Amino acid sequence: MEKQGLESQSRTPKPKDLEIMSIEALGEYIEEMEAEIERVHATILAKHDWRANADTFFKN
Repeated sequence: MEKQGLESQSRTPKPKDLEIMSIEALGEYIEEMEAEIERVHATILAKHDWRANADTFFKN
């Protein structure tokens, strides 16, 4: 079961058809994507902090 979860995460989602979206919808889509990018950056920073803390623990 876990293997299937990892496989589905590694697939690239199908890009949205931007041609059919209104200007307003495109603006909202950009806002959604920017929020997702911020979330990913925060997760990366948290993982770096976790790794640094773990490295400190194991070096002692």
